[in-house]
Amino acid sequence: MKKNVRDTVREAIEPTVTELGYRIWDVTYSKIGADYHLEITIDKDGGINIDDCERVHRAIDPILDECDPIEGFYYLEVSSPGIERELRTEEHILSSLGVAVEARLFVARDGSKSVVGELVGYSDGVVTIKDADREISIPKNEISKLSTVYTED
Repeated sequence: MKKNVRDTVREAIEPTVTELGYRIWDVTYSKIGADYHLEITIDKDGGINIDDCERVHRAIDPILDECDPIEGFYYLEVSSPGIERELRTEEHILSSLGVAVEARLFVARDGSKSVVGELVGYSDGVVTIKDADREISIPKNEISKLSTVYTED
C-alpha cells in the first residue's frame, strides 16, 4: 500500500525533529491557489518561536530533498500550532485535557452549533467538555472542528 505525502514526510523527518527537542504537531500538504504547500507544525514545552522554526526548517530541508516525497515544486513552511490550535487527532485531544476548547458541531445541540468549556475527557471517540453548568459528551464524529481557545487566567 502506498503511503500518502503526510505519512511519508512525517516518517522521514520525525527522528531529526525529535533529536532537536521538538514534537511534530501536524503535517499538512495542500494546494493554495496555484501553489502547493507542505506545512510542518512543531511544538515543544514552553512554546515555539521563529528561531525554532528556522532551526527545524534548515534541518529537514536536506532530508526532504533526499527522500523527494513530492513531485514538482512546493513551498516548505515550518510553524507553531499557535495558542489557539485545532485538535484533529486523538494525541492532540489527549494532550489538551484541562484546556479551554470550542467544539463546533455539524448539527445544533440545545439551539447552538458551538460548545465552549474545559476539555475534561476523551474516551472511545467521545469528547467531554465542562461548561459553566454541566459536562457535555459529544461523539467526535459530530464535531466539525475542535480547537483550543485563548483565555486570560
